[in-house]
Formats: sequence, C-alpha cells, structure tokens
Amino acid sequence: MTSRPEAEQETTPSAVSPAQDQTVKGTNTRKVFVRTYGCQMNVYDSERMTDVLAPEGFEATDDMEDADLVILNTCHIREKAAEKVYSELGRIRKVKQERARHGKDMMVGVAGCVAQAEGEEISRRAPIVDLVVGPQSYHQLPGLLSKVRNGNKVVETEFDIDAKFDHLSARAERPVMKRPPAAFLTVQEGCDKFCTFCVVPYTRGAEVSRSVEQIVAEAERMAAAGVREVTLLGQNVNAYHGEAKDGSIWGLGRLLRRLADIDGLDRLRYTTSHPRDMDDDLILAHRDLKSLMPYLHLPVQSGSDKILKSMNRRHTRDEYFRLIDRIREAAPDIALSGDFIVGFPDETDQDFADTMDLIRRVEYGSAFSFKYSQRPGTPGATMDNQVPEDVKSARLAELQALISGQQKAFNASRRGMVCDVLLEKKGRNPGQIVGKSPWLQPVQLDAAEDLIGSIQAVEIVEIGSNSLFGQLIAGQDDHANPGLPRLRSKGDVI
Repeated sequence: MTSRPEAEQETTPSAVSPAQDQTVKGTNTRKVFVRTYGCQMNVYDSERMTDVLAPEGFEATDDMEDADLVILNTCHIREKAAEKVYSELGRIRKVKQERARHGKDMMVGVAGCVAQAEGEEISRRAPIVDLVVGPQSYHQLPGLLSKVRNGNKVVETEFDIDAKFDHLSARAERPVMKRPPAAFLTVQEGCDKFCTFCVVPYTRGAEVSRSVEQIVAEAERMAAAGVREVTLLGQNVNAYHGEAKDGSIWGLGRLLRRLADIDGLDRLRYTTSHPRDMDDDLILAHRDLKSLMPYLHLPVQSGSDKILKSMNRRHTRDEYFRLIDRIREAAPDIALSGDFIVGFPDETDQDFADTMDLIRRVEYGSAFSFKYSQRPGTPGATMDNQVPEDVKSARLAELQALISGQQKAFNASRRGMVCDVLLEKKGRNPGQIVGKSPWLQPVQLDAAEDLIGSIQAVEIVEIGSNSLFGQLIAGQDDHANPGLPRLRSKGDVI
C-alpha cells in the first residue's frame, strides 16, 4: 500500500462535526453519531455521510447515547481491526438496549473498509447491526436506511465508485454553512499497485479518479464556505488521471495548477503518493505554485532492494534517492515524510541496516513506522520466514529513535524563522490558538480567537516535542496569498 490516507495510522475514534448542509426534510430531527477510525479519507467519508443524511432529517451529535443512528466508519489496515470493531459493537449493544428500555430506537451501521472486507459476517457475529455499507456505497445511505426501517438487514458492498463520485458532484452545487479553515477533498480512490502487505486493493478496489469538473466544483464550494486550505486525498493520489471537459486526461500536477486559481483557496496539499507516480509535472508544481505547501509524504517502506521487491513496490532504493534529489532541486525547503515497515518476511539484519541507511541519507522531517502485521488475504501473510515479534520490536525501537532525532532537528531548524501560519482552532489553554505551519507542524501561540481562519506571519520562538510555539508579527493584515515561508527581522515581534 502506498497511501498515507488509507495507511497505517489509526486515529482516535471521534464523532464528526455537524453536517454543513442544513436542508432538512420535515421537522422531526433525528440524531446521527459517526465514529471514525483510520485515515484522512475516512474522515472525509464520514463528513460526506452526515451531508448525505442531513436532508433526511439527521443532525450530527457527539453523544452516542443521544443518537437514533450510530455508524462506525472503519479502517482495515491495522492488525486486528475487525476484532476492535466487534468489541466496539459490544459496547454499542448495551447503549441500544438501554435506549430500548426507555422506548427509543437506535439503528446501527458499520461502514468503511472492515464493512467491505467482512460483509455479511458482521451481521452474523453482531446481530445488533442493521446496516453494513462499503466505502463506495455510502451515498446510498438514505435508501438503505429506508430498507432498515422496513425491517430488513442490509449489506451493501458493491464497487459502484462512479455513482458515488457523481453524487458528490451533484451535492457540490448546494450552498453550505461556514466550514473550518482546512478541509479534505477526495480526488482518487483505490490502488492498482498490489503491494504484498496491503489490503487496500481488496477493500477500496482499482484506481479511479474523479473528473476535473467534479473536483473544481467541490473546491470552489469549500472556498466559498471559508476553507483556506485543501488537502487532496487518494489511496494513491499522485496516480490521479481525471477527465476534463474537453476529454483530455489531467495528472495531479495540472489539477493542482487549476485549483491554485480558485479565489480564497490559499493553500494546497495532497496525500499520499507512490514514488513510481511522482512525474515531472507534479515535481515542477512544487517549484511553481506558491500555494502548494512545502511538505511531501512519500512512503518508501524499506531501504532494502530485496525487501522492496518482495513487497512488490516496483522501485529500487537508488531510484528513490534520485527522485528525492529531483524533488529537493525543485523545492529546496520541502519537508519530507515517509512510511516504514520493519520485520517484513525474510528481513535480515542487513536489510534493516539498509533501511536505516536510507533514512540517514534522506533526512526526514517526520515519518510513520510500524511492525509488519499479517493481513489475511494478502500475499505477505503466507510468506515464509516471518520475523519473530521480539526482533520486530527491537528494530522498530531503533528506527523510531532515528526518525525522532531527525524530526527534532528539523523542528529546531525552524526556530527564529518567520513563516505564514493558518490559524485553525482554539488551543487547550485560555487565550491560545493553534495553527499549521507550511511544513504541517502544529504551531501554538497566544492570540485573539477572531484570527481563527486567517493566515498570519508568525515567528517561531520555541520548539516542543511535536509542536512549534510562535509570536505574531506586528502590523500585518490577513494574507490572501501567503506563498512560501519568509524570513524577516525579529524586531517586529509583538
């Protein structure tokens, strides 16, 4: 698997924010609670679920016990993902029973990649589940819930991704309420790479790209609703090959250039990429577009050619090095991030040493690293010479120590720099707000809440373990087009 969006990080489950489209049928408002596991694409899908359900009279809630409908939007990347879902369903069963004692109904749905992989097995093992819906079918939720209300158990896991994208496009024409300053936008789904450790081709299907017109319409809608930064999502986002109105096929670089022209959309990002799909036009976009932030997540997974071949990554370590050189020539200040898997079958001490050597040579600003876990149905799960768990743990600790040192060094290099920060939300402490640097680091500073949603010049004055701490520069207005980081005199700090 190439994708950070579908990748190996499991986020803390949380309810999504209230639906933005408030056009509601009738006056009887019902409540929906969506718990999201996994990746940025799942976050995007959860938000779209609440959008789809809003016209049906559903309002988002962050209180499960208050919900008429509970949806678990699941991720299948991590080990024992399905078992974690069944464990959560056990807790939901108790909530559903308690509501029933008070005469209140609760429908329960499982969506996402575990739903796609498990299908009817979910209904068999967890009878409280009324609806199982795969990641390509959530646009059908209103009709599927109607079947549930008629007393049917529903399992819908067809790969009708074109219909899903068409539905998203139609909704893009509707006005919405104000949104947070940063948002996700799915442009591509699925993967054709078939890395031997990855389930994504089996749960999300083949690579499919949305049309240019669909994406531009949704991005314009976001900008009109107050979004300043959009992150384009895809399991293999730089394999994007969307059709334009004239029938031509655009790559991701050309799409980014079009989105950079949208008024009010000041920052662009994308994740996650495969090294084999990093073409010249996309690399040059990092040189040419001031709104394309200087951050790139480019997973390599291993530094050993033997392991890369066994993983079916279809590139070598030297090809990866040459690609990094080209990217840094185009964008010298770019922060690189990566994914690493340690303990893949037949990984020797020398193979691991090759990975450590690659990390030292590339010098990452951040990275995500994991012990290999066998995913049922993938070729890696049945390979010989599985690495012992204690060896994997030792290697992971050594690798993470190296990555942590590189991340701290990169963050320290920002001290004293003045950069543009998108201020996104209130901080934990009174009077504190939190923003995002061009290199995707959290930046904390003391400032008025009415600056949330603006882009401000901030001097980085302190470095934390994961965050930067800054001070506003005096005498500035909100920046419409911030561009790349700027160095200034420290004398203007307030």
